[in-house]
Amino acid sequence: MAGTSPAMTIIHYSRPAGFSAMSTAVSPLAPTDVPDLPAIAGVRLATAAAGIRYKNRTDVLLAVMDKGTAVAGVFTKSKCPSAPVEWCRAKLGNGQARALVVNSGNANAFTGKTGKQATALTAQIAAKAVGCGVNEVFLASTGVIGEPLDATKFDGVLATLAETAAPDDWMGAAKAIMTTDTFPKVATATVKLGKAKVTINGMAKGAGMIAPDMATMLSFVFTDAPLSSAALQQLLKSGVEDTFNAVTIDGDTSTSDTLLAFATGTAAANGAPKISRASDPRLKAFAKAFRDVLADLSEQVARDGEGARKLVEIIVDGATTKASARKIAMSVANSPLVKTAIAGEDANWGRVVMAVGKAGEPANRDKLSIAFNGIRVAKSGARDPSYNEAEVSQAMKQPKIQIKVNLGLGKGRDRVLTCDLTKEYVAINGDYRS
Repeated sequence: MAGTSPAMTIIHYSRPAGFSAMSTAVSPLAPTDVPDLPAIAGVRLATAAAGIRYKNRTDVLLAVMDKGTAVAGVFTKSKCPSAPVEWCRAKLGNGQARALVVNSGNANAFTGKTGKQATALTAQIAAKAVGCGVNEVFLASTGVIGEPLDATKFDGVLATLAETAAPDDWMGAAKAIMTTDTFPKVATATVKLGKAKVTINGMAKGAGMIAPDMATMLSFVFTDAPLSSAALQQLLKSGVEDTFNAVTIDGDTSTSDTLLAFATGTAAANGAPKISRASDPRLKAFAKAFRDVLADLSEQVARDGEGARKLVEIIVDGATTKASARKIAMSVANSPLVKTAIAGEDANWGRVVMAVGKAGEPANRDKLSIAFNGIRVAKSGARDPSYNEAEVSQAMKQPKIQIKVNLGLGKGRDRVLTCDLTKEYVAINGDYRS
């Protein structure tokens, strides 16, 4: 998880008391502390059960932002994006946002013309409810792919939500966007910008179909810092590279991956300086806090991988470049053979060797060394002479497993998070559309 500094406080969380997840059990890797997400001036939230797919399940989130709120976003690189992704891409250039509508249960992806019509109608309903232009409405959907989304279900619901939206329902908002998640994912940070304290709150959903090429399936970050949309966009683009883009659950990139950030600018009234460029030196502490929130959320996604029992950290060192180290780390992290070995608590370094070799990056078998949870099992292309089966087997019982690979070729280094692959993953995905 992300750490702390004198300028920043990040509070980690687990499920709140009384929370009932959609899956039968909360992940054993769920964090154990609940953060108290403070209100952010200029942001109000409300949720409802609109019957998108299931009856009596909270499945719609409306976030209402004050005038002047800047917006930034990064999206899936899938060549088959959802209709909401296309809608947001088209509106992002305006740089302003007044409303965010998120639904779970239906991804509105692979839905053709009806999908585009659904986004347009949803935006119209939201714009009328909030009192803004349709170009200031941003949309995100998650759930089943290929099923038409009945946007008429938002009619009336969004108007009620706009009237009842309040600044403190962050946990309710995080629950509303869940699908196969077993716990809501939130993070927060406070940091000085100039002489003023500013807040960053974030939420995410994602447990399967996670091999982000920008962000997780859905994530939303809010701040009261007075940032331009250009500065916010640059912070977001650089921030996801070693956070959300360095997480994989199953190697599958979603059609719906969306990460949106909103800056209301209300902290300017308290003396926070207006920032127009991400390179502004006054933004240094804020940029670190912003990235730490993204890191916190992305790790929670890895902890909630469908059926996961082990959080797995892959560190590749000694590669020719950082990019090469990333490809090798992803090859290890996405290997079903590596992931099932970890589920079986087996330190099978032969499978790691396989994954390194298949990555297509520079590697020398005879310089390779591998360690599990700090215990070196292979050295110079062979089993380590001091290898002790009992010692390694005990280490593999831990809930967090670190696999460290040293290629011995250069200074390239990277880190990726994943989880193990269990029978529960198959069960969840075998029944997903049922």
